Amino acid sequence: MEPVLVSACLRGVTCRFDGRGKASAAVAEVIADRRPVAFCPEVAAGLPTPRRPAEIVGGDGHDVLDGRARVVDDTGRDVTEEFVDGARRALEAARRAGCTEALLMARSPSCGRGTVYDGTFTGELREGDGVTAALLERHGITVRQAPGG
Repeated sequence: MEPVLVSACLRGVTCRFDGRGKASAAVAEVIADRRPVAFCPEVAAGLPTPRRPAEIVGGDGHDVLDGRARVVDDTGRDVTEEFVDGARRALEAARRAGCTEALLMARSPSCGRGTVYDGTFTGELREGDGVTAALLERHGITVRQAPGG
């Protein structure tokens, strides 16, 4: 079976910022013939569950990786270092498992693909990728957004 990196919350692991998982039949169907490698970048980087919601301020994950944007939580605490560390750990996990593709949680500042929250904590979205999605893409791993997201 071909491995695929999957946001751990999409496999039902209770690791989201709000302490919940986000398993769905649609995700299970998409990866039914694959070997899922569940991974949560935030938890891998040492952030707690539950934790304060975080968003990217000043751009998207590519901008964070290039030092032009930051990840902050809703109290203003800068968690950029943890998000970058988690992205690096996700890349390592994907490489170890031989993943060439990732199925990630929509809109997340780590895992979002194509759309992320805009940094205002108002629910508004902007085009762009999360930090982990951006790093995986830079290293040749195809990133797809989870169905329904």
